[in-house]
Amino acid sequence: MNEITATGQSVTEAVNSALAQLNTTKDRIDITIIDEGKKGIFGIFGSRPAVVKAVKKPDPIEEAKKFLLDIGEKMGALIEVEVKQDGKNVQFILSGDKIAILIGKRGQTINSLQYLTQLVINRYSNQYFNVLLDAEDYRKRRNDTLIQLAERLASKAVHTGQKIALEPMPSYERKVIHSALAGNRKIKTYSDGNDPHRHIVIEPFKTR
Repeated sequence: MNEITATGQSVTEAVNSALAQLNTTKDRIDITIIDEGKKGIFGIFGSRPAVVKAVKKPDPIEEAKKFLLDIGEKMGALIEVEVKQDGKNVQFILSGDKIAILIGKRGQTINSLQYLTQLVINRYSNQYFNVLLDAEDYRKRRNDTLIQLAERLASKAVHTGQKIALEPMPSYERKVIHSALAGNRKIKTYSDGNDPHRHIVIEPFKTR
């Protein structure tokens, strides 16, 4: 039940009745006052109850979860979605027999789904949420791969004396590379290009 008409001796009482019936809080509903009511003589004769219409606002996280379930079904990969929230950071953990379909080659599919899920959740929210999609510990495995790649290419850049441009990556993956090489005093890293082609460059410091 997402919509209800409630009555009470006052607008406040009618609103409280609506909140109780919808099992929600005032910030999660839109209220329309249909009738402010009338106390009448001695509070009895000619009195009229206040009437309000309450519509429950969509829950941003639930809408994002429904979006992911729907996408999984349409892609032929029935999934389960676990939600973990830490303030404005929301993590959706996907699981299922055909989860590889939703990860895609080099994580391209899950990265695209993460972007779309962030659009969905913020469409229904008054505050901005950061979304992270994960499946079968893909993010951890990907981070480990990126760190190994960063260290290997940094060594190559130092050995050849030439800067090396990596393939385009989303911003959070570029951060992994930057962080992994932050303590290497023989090279510097920076991002170049514009999305979706923005990439990291590893450049060795010139030695005299």
